[in-house]
Amino acid sequence: MSGTMELASRIDALLPQTQCTRCGYPTCRDYADAIAGDEADIDRCPPGGAEGVAALAALLGRATKPLDPEYGAEQPPQVAVIDEAVCIGCTKCIQACPVDAIVGAAKRMHTVIASECTGCELCLPPCPVDCIVLVPAAEESLSRAGVLARAEQARLRYEARNIRLSRPRSPPVSAKRSSAAIAPPGIPAAAAPAIATAPAAPPSATPITRSAVLEAIARGRARKNT
Repeated sequence: MSGTMELASRIDALLPQTQCTRCGYPTCRDYADAIAGDEADIDRCPPGGAEGVAALAALLGRATKPLDPEYGAEQPPQVAVIDEAVCIGCTKCIQACPVDAIVGAAKRMHTVIASECTGCELCLPPCPVDCIVLVPAAEESLSRAGVLARAEQARLRYEARNIRLSRPRSPPVSAKRSSAAIAPPGIPAAAAPAIATAPAAPPSATPITRSAVLEAIARGRARKNT
């Protein structure tokens, strides 16, 4: 069992770490596990390209083969771009990005950190207003060295995201609890001086309405048709 896990780790080290799921597995590591367990072939990773297939074949002592077109074709790297005029701030793309390459807040415009985007396309399906497109980041496919360098960066961000998501979310501390926490010994919390707190600022963003969403969808469709 340990031998299979070690082999899977070596296979995973050769994958581009886009976490794009095009291979049919939810993560690059899952695909590596499947290859190591003879449950999947080595020709399912378009982001890795033909050189990626050749690297896997060399590691496993197999003959190389072309990419299986069922899983996509090799192409130059791409990055996602958000149409900021159409974005409604739903955060669904942020939740979908496996490497935290999209920043923004609820009901606020989102944007993509181009240098961190792996072009996995996972942000496209959840967008309700179709305001995300993929654009080429280079004219030609990356060299093998370029793929591995990009993969290392993507792996670090993917692992950091998983750590972030695994942390328990602390419940908000109410003003009443805060006052009680600083009450001197022997003095009831109600008698303790209240902490001067600034009044909550009213939300500056207008709540997203159905009509606003429909208008954004219409703008997105109009943009696609032009």
